Amino acid sequence: QVQLVESGGALVQAGDSLRLSCAASGLPFSRRAMGWFRQAPGKEREFVAAISWTGGNRYYADSVKGRFAISRDNAKNTVYLQMNSLKPEDTAVYYCAAAGEIATTSEGNYNYWGQGTQVTVSS
Repeated sequence: QVQLVESGGALVQAGDSLRLSCAASGLPFSRRAMGWFRQAPGKEREFVAAISWTGGNRYYADSVKGRFAISRDNAKNTVYLQMNSLKPEDTAVYYCAAAGEIATTSEGNYNYWGQGTQVTVSS
């Protein structure tokens, strides 16, 4: 059974940093590209970041480029999202997801999803 569990969400102030984690089980993690998405209240779910199974290819949404960094530790079956210089508009539920070997920004290419972790940034 495939399971993705996010953690690390919190209430922080603008300018602070957070690191989200996503622990995976029940799938060949090292052969899966991974991604992070987020959904704010009243908004559509949007792409945030993606990383290939090798870790060599990474993609970011324009809104987070230069502030967020995606990484993975295949020995721990875990993907991370380091978030720096947080802004109130970053407030959302953050989801991790698993795709194939190639990193993709397309939500439709992701096969498995976690339950999400809440990030709230106050001004």
